[in-house]
Formats: sequence, structure tokens, C-alpha cells
Amino acid sequence: MSTLVQQSLGNAVVASIPAPTWSGFDLGPLRIHAYALCILAGIVAALWLTDRRWKRRGGPEGSIWDIAIWAIPSGIIGGRLYHVFSSPDAYFGPGYDGTGDLSLIPQLWLGGLGIWGAVVLGVVGAWIGCRRANVKISAFIDAAAPGILLAQAIGRWGNYFNQELFGGPTTQPWGLSVSPEFVPVGFSPDTLFHPTFLYECLWNLAGVAVLLLLDRKLKLRNGRLFLLYAMIYTAGRVWIEMLRIDTAEQITFFGITARLNVWTSIIVFVVALVAFIVIGMMRRGRADDSVFLPGREPSLEEVEAKAAVKNDAGTSAAKQSSTKAGTKPVTDAPTASATAEASAAPVALKTEAVAADSAAADSSTPDSVKSESVTAEPSKAEASTPASSIPESNTAGVDKDAAVKDS
Repeated sequence: MSTLVQQSLGNAVVASIPAPTWSGFDLGPLRIHAYALCILAGIVAALWLTDRRWKRRGGPEGSIWDIAIWAIPSGIIGGRLYHVFSSPDAYFGPGYDGTGDLSLIPQLWLGGLGIWGAVVLGVVGAWIGCRRANVKISAFIDAAAPGILLAQAIGRWGNYFNQELFGGPTTQPWGLSVSPEFVPVGFSPDTLFHPTFLYECLWNLAGVAVLLLLDRKLKLRNGRLFLLYAMIYTAGRVWIEMLRIDTAEQITFFGITARLNVWTSIIVFVVALVAFIVIGMMRRGRADDSVFLPGREPSLEEVEAKAAVKNDAGTSAAKQSSTKAGTKPVTDAPTASATAEASAAPVALKTEAVAADSAAADSSTPDSVKSESVTAEPSKAEASTPASSIPESNTAGVDKDAAVKDS
């Protein structure tokens, strides 16, 4: 019985996270790699979230795209350069002896983007875009911080499809199986490894939730939310990086040898923490809600003009949609007041006719009779049909008709 249970558990472990059977597809002569699709999906998600946050922050309409066109290519180049120089053996050979393959450097689809190079050059590109858009880089990176972490969470799945950067062997039920050709030397083909891509993905998603929550509660400004992002990410990267068994540059500090990315994460965490505290002390009690550079705020006329253009566009879109749906615009429909006026027209004509008959009768009556009629009782016609009762009764009827039509 115990043997059967152990076999069942073993089978469950083996089937926990299987090796991917798909790594991309062919589009004519072009090979579309899953790694590239994961990176692209992360960028799209980051742009979506950042755009929503940037608008709520008061950023100019459409400025995020003007900034992204500088930040994204710069980030990709920076990430690749960091990877190449932090893991140089494949490109330059061991000890830079020239035995490497330089043609591998531009082949991004094979994997290899260093986050710190991507962040540094990405921020440089964003700074250029922000200057051109007349907005503060600190305001933009605060708005973008959760989106950046979301992009990293999605992009890490590219490591799964490439079957790379996994951790050491494990017997946990979430162990990762890799194809035989990707099993490191010295391990059996059925060995399960720590799925570090999954650990980092979950850590980053939790970080996104924390950033959004704290930003809503504390309204962190002046780049402090971005610094908090750096601290959250590096805190997770340290322990996840220590699980990995792929080849990496080793650095010794204070007699401790560790992977380059471990030391980099520790240094970035400390610097971000100090900057977070210092900026908080310097900016305490200061309101800084404007996203625009000093003296670059749009004038009131520009704001009103943009609002008018936006309203006109919305009105035109509404009319076009109603026309396509086969309905008339609301402005073409008869109003209740117009219906009441149309119904009251015969009443007005009838009143005028009665007044004309009365005038004709007065003109044919002698003056002596007229004088007597002033003091006499009203005639039967006048008593039975007062002039004021005609429009009131007919108006009431019109109101009823209008009410029926409106209903």
C-alpha cells in the first residue's frame, strides 16, 4: 500500500509542471518565438496599466505614447547590453579570449535581458520623452512603476518556454520538468527543478498589488513609488537568484562570493531605501500634484480648446453610431412643448373667431343699448361661455394629449 502511495505521489510530482512542448510558430520564413511574445505581452500590459494611471494622475492626453517610443527601445537595448556584459562567455569567450560568438548579441529571441540595464536605459529614454512632453520624469515613473512590475511578471514566462534560468533540484510538488537537451550536466533527465520563473512571476504580481494599494492610501510622489518598486523587486530577486544554477558572473565582497545579480540587487535595494527616506523627509508637507515641468503647464485656453475638441468628437461619434443603428438623433425627435403648441393651434383659432363675432355684434348695436348692457347682467352666451374658460379647458385637454403622447 505504501509503495502504491509513493508511486502515485511520484507520478503527481513528475506531472506537476511539465516541460513546454511549444516554443513558437512559423509565419512564412519568419520564426515567432514564444519568448518574444511574452516580452511583447508584458509591454502591452505595462502600457495599458500605465496609461490608465497616467490619465488619473493628470498627464496630458496621448503623452504616454510619446514617452514610450523613447523608453521601450532604450530599455530593450539596455537590458541586452547588461546581459551580454554580465554573462560574457557566450559572446566573447571565457576571459574575453575571443572564442565567443558575437553574432549571438542581437538574437534577443534566444533569451537574455538584464532587468537593471533595461531599467537604467529605459529611464533615460523616458526622461527624453518626458522633456519633449513637458512633464516630470518623477511623476511618470511613479505612474509606470506598477506597470513595469506587471511586465516583468508576464515576461518571466519567456524563461519557461526557453527552458532556462531555473533553480536547483527539488522534490516539491511544483517542481519543473525540462526537456532532456536542457538538463544541466550532472543531472538525470527526470530531475525536477525549482521553477524560478514562476516564483518571480508570483512575487511580482504580489508587488503590483502592494504598489497599487499603497499608492491609493499614501499618494506617494516625487519618484517614491518607483523607489518602492525597486525595493520590492530586489527583495525578491535576491532569494530567487540564489536558487538558480545557470552560469553567471561571480563577485566577491567582504569575503562573500555570490552571483552578480545578487550583489546588484542588494546595492539597489539599499540605495532605493535611502533615497526613499531622504526624499520623504525633504518633501514632507509639500504638495506636488502637478505632472508638468515648472513653467510648462498648459494655459487655460489650451485646456478649454482640447476639451472642446474632445466633446465635439464625442458628439460626432454618438451621431454616427445612432445613424448606423437606424435611429434618428435625439435632437430630431419632437418635444412635448412642440406637440402642445401644435395641439393648441385650433384652440387659438376658435378663440379668435369668438372674439371676432363678439366685435361684430358690438358694432351693430346702438350706443344706447351698449350703455345699458354695461350695467345689465351678462348675456346668456357670455354667462355660459366665459372667455377665460375657453383657453383653460382646451389647454387642459392639450396637456392631457401631450401627456398621453409623451408616455
